[in-house]
Amino acid sequence: MGAMGGYPPYAGFTEFAIAVGVILSAIVSLVGTSARKRSIVLGEAKLSDLAEMTGILDPRRVLAVFGPPGMGHTWPSVTLLDVRRARTPMGWLLSSDLVDYACILATVAALNVHHKLMPLALMGALAVQLAGWIVSTRVPK
Repeated sequence: MGAMGGYPPYAGFTEFAIAVGVILSAIVSLVGTSARKRSIVLGEAKLSDLAEMTGILDPRRVLAVFGPPGMGHTWPSVTLLDVRRARTPMGWLLSSDLVDYACILATVAALNVHHKLMPLALMGALAVQLAGWIVSTRVPK
């Protein structure tokens, strides 16, 4: 454990607690992204799925990008490639597997590598995960 310290019985506890939180947050994000990808592949993509995968939070803009929905308010003709083409930086923050894996990697490295910049990597991973959760509150339902 690094420089985040604490007093002897709890030295490193703060750093470890943050690391556990970041890893759990990234795993939850990966599971949610996987479920959304599955619904898109099965042709059952709803407005909230497309909004979260692309980062387009305005329902009118989702309609402009993907066209009108089919029966049942789903977009059966949208593919993962269409979603990737329409993805905005906010979409990367909300639903990118690469970003979540990078957060997990940074967290594990911060716990195992003793370097003065490792707590900064941990705080960066925490900031990315926290920003993703904050932005996800704006996704249309």
